[in-house]
Amino acid sequence: MKDLLNSCYGTIFEKGLIQEIEEVSLSRVVEKGDLLIDIDDELTHVPLIVDGIVKIIRRDRHGDELVLYYLESGHTCAISFVNCINQNRSIFKGYVEERVTAVMIPVDYIDEWLRKYRSFRHFIIDSYHFRLLEMVDSIDNLAFLKLEDRLFAYLEEKRKVLNSDTFNITHQEIANDINSSRTVISRLLKRLEEEGKVRMHRNRLHVLS
Repeated sequence: MKDLLNSCYGTIFEKGLIQEIEEVSLSRVVEKGDLLIDIDDELTHVPLIVDGIVKIIRRDRHGDELVLYYLESGHTCAISFVNCINQNRSIFKGYVEERVTAVMIPVDYIDEWLRKYRSFRHFIIDSYHFRLLEMVDSIDNLAFLKLEDRLFAYLEEKRKVLNSDTFNITHQEIANDINSSRTVISRLLKRLEEEGKVRMHRNRLHVLS
């Protein structure tokens, strides 16, 4: 546990906080394709991501889903902290894109650590601010960008998160992530390919620089 914490958070948190997290938290490994957290789950622990990628998804009242942002190594879902403090259930789904190792913090210690450790307060505030900006970007994309531009922005973000120009993904998965239909996404990907922005393979995409 200590090695996991120090690998990502040793330069962020005070030694005393690292020690306390180690004493009361647990480590968790979640495989690709599984859920780290689901909508309406009771929040008893909040994850500090050590390794892997989590896709955070919001569902509207009609059941449609939209990807808001990604969590990577060194990240946490700050909105989960707010829900924990207010004793609310999860309003997001955390889908594992790449196998995740996380340190799970018990919610009972959050208030105490926010008061006791300056580094923890700054970490949560910075995380919340960053995620808020990402959600504003998502709203702007929905409101102001054409679907084709939204699609390419999504692919660029995917490339950045995965640190690879080529990744395995189906047209249906893309459609689910940006709240569209598979038919429309296939047509737009074909257009992007004709424009020299992507190259399509079977269930695999190559995003061109």
